[in-house]
Amino acid sequence: MRSTRTLAGRGPLYRLYMRRLRRQLVGTTHPQHVAMIIDGNRRWARQWGGSTEHGHRAGAVKVREFLTWCDDADIKVVTLYLLSADNLTGRDSDELAALTRIIAELADELSGVRDWRVHHVGSREGLPAELCEALERASNATEQHPGLHVNLAVGYGGRREIVEAVRRIIEAHASDGGTLDDLAEKVTPDHIAEHLYTGGQPDPDLVIRTSGEQRLSDFMLWQSAHSEFYFVEALGPDLREVDFLRALRDFSRRQRRFGQ
Repeated sequence: MRSTRTLAGRGPLYRLYMRRLRRQLVGTTHPQHVAMIIDGNRRWARQWGGSTEHGHRAGAVKVREFLTWCDDADIKVVTLYLLSADNLTGRDSDELAALTRIIAELADELSGVRDWRVHHVGSREGLPAELCEALERASNATEQHPGLHVNLAVGYGGRREIVEAVRRIIEAHASDGGTLDDLAEKVTPDHIAEHLYTGGQPDPDLVIRTSGEQRLSDFMLWQSAHSEFYFVEALGPDLREVDFLRALRDFSRRQRRFGQ
């Protein structure tokens, strides 16, 4: 589904509509895991005549807001697609340097918000040392936190994730002296899922993408097999809480079949 932005500003009508949406969500089914692709930071910056870095910083501010909305809605897990493996080779070096600094700052900040648990999902290959250190620092500092589980997908690629999961299974099997025949019996969807970056976590119930684009861009290819999708017209930094509540309302009205 594609949503449209029909309300402007934050005036009385906006607040009235927000209250109406919240009433509609009382007693409905909420997603337990929301995956978010906050897209459109660069386009937002161009519209406002700012630098690309300004757009990414505005996107980081929106990430913090979005996580608060999710926490207040009693969502348990949120996965944020912040930097893809493809971005590491496809982006301008200056933009990439600024973006990795912003993500490092974001990881440090999120580790001090409420009782959230911050977790890195992705590969460290190609990431600056400073960013790796910030992600590890945030993970270690929040490892025992019981609150919202925040996955930061950085250096992430869905196809790479599946390949690495299968490789880990093969390596572990070989180290135990197993045979190829045994391995063929052992590899199942559940076994592969255990070896993904998100092993042990529930798959996302809802995947949201901003900026009007309707594609996954190599994000959570395995985990989103039965996810619901919601596409928002707003560019990432322009995402409003009302857009998020509409996504939850839309989710609550869908009949999930899981292939049945």
